[in-house]
Amino acid sequence: MIPANKFMEKENILRYPRLDTVLMVEEFIKNHDGEFKKRKLWEALPKKMMYQTFQVIINYLLYSKKISIDSEGKIGWIYYPETARKYYNQKNLGR
Repeated sequence: MIPANKFMEKENILRYPRLDTVLMVEEFIKNHDGEFKKRKLWEALPKKMMYQTFQVIINYLLYSKKISIDSEGKIGWIYYPETARKYYNQKNLGR
């Protein structure tokens, strides 16, 4: 996991992503869950952006625990609040 102070470093970031760009990357990762490694994901995005901007988005998604990177380096979507809430409310699973 990325430490909070590392994620918040501002001195080396040339461009901050716009909200629509972050949402586009999120949606692309959701739709292609576990298919791409980081570089190939960046190349397959429908909208082109600087790689450093893409890195900022990936770091944010890792920091917010919305994505994970497996042992092969593939990026997967792991943020499913509705499913987690459903399992949390089941009495037979215990609390």
